[in-house]
Amino acid sequence: MTVTIYDVAREANVSMATVSRVVNGNPNVKPTTRKKVLATIEQLGYRPNAVARGLASKKTTTIGAIIPDISNIFFSELARGIEDIATMYKYNIILSSSDQNKDKEIELINTMLEKQVDGILFMGGNITEEHIHQFQTSSVPVVLASTYDPTDTIPSVNIDYELAAYEATKTLIEKTNQLPALVGSQADTSVNTLKTNGYLRALKESGMEPNEDYIYKGSYAYSTGIEAMEHFLKLENRPASVFVMYDEIALGVIHGAQDNGLNVPEDIEVFGFDNIRLASMVRPKLTTVVQPTYDIGAVGMRLLTKYMNDEDVEEKNVVLPHRMEFRDSTK
Repeated sequence: MTVTIYDVAREANVSMATVSRVVNGNPNVKPTTRKKVLATIEQLGYRPNAVARGLASKKTTTIGAIIPDISNIFFSELARGIEDIATMYKYNIILSSSDQNKDKEIELINTMLEKQVDGILFMGGNITEEHIHQFQTSSVPVVLASTYDPTDTIPSVNIDYELAAYEATKTLIEKTNQLPALVGSQADTSVNTLKTNGYLRALKESGMEPNEDYIYKGSYAYSTGIEAMEHFLKLENRPASVFVMYDEIALGVIHGAQDNGLNVPEDIEVFGFDNIRLASMVRPKLTTVVQPTYDIGAVGMRLLTKYMNDEDVEEKNVVLPHRMEFRDSTK
């Protein structure tokens, strides 16, 4: 039989209100009484009913986290940052993958709200007016992580994607004195647009015209890098360097080059973006933009707790620093 709060109160010879105060960490309980109640809870194997506690406090201590693809290495690292801070503040997480599909994203937002979550951390693609309407009419706080809202309406945690892409591209131009190629995702997202804009700004400042043959966009997957190299190798003049918008794709670029007898970086230089764990495991090790992935998740979760607990928020839209990690895929 399920042990109830009534059973604990009867066995410990205290009121149910006292048991409730002990369970919820209320300090207004005598130490001797608290010790007796905790011993009884341990003896009977009592587990508080989270649903009942949520109904009483109007809080479920549950966070909804919506991620494009949990199998993607970048988002799995980001989710770890969310989870660690959620655990620290005693929140549970409901994690869902949206496949970066707008209709599914909207559906998941509504599902999370129906589950009475206390807040939502959203990682997605393009933030549309429909998204913003959903967030603004939500009954709980919403924070974006690694997701750019051009209107700056919704609280968020990001890096300066345009500047990071500009710096990486500029570095390749300075190293090779040639037009670098761009490989990325064709998904119509604000982050992808910002990275592309950074690439184009570096070209413009260097007096270079974009070459459509040097721009290849596919999915977020490793296979896009392989396909991109196959495309570049068919050109009469292949690029001397490649800026890749995501590390996982960059690994495909390196392997695609090696599969066709090219040496990295002697024959072609590769610059990634994210600094996922595999960036330092591949050979040659990948030069990349270090995006503080774990920190984005952790800071996003902490920002959400501030809104949920009505704490003061000094900075609504947080921009974390990035840096470049030079390894062996560039000269």
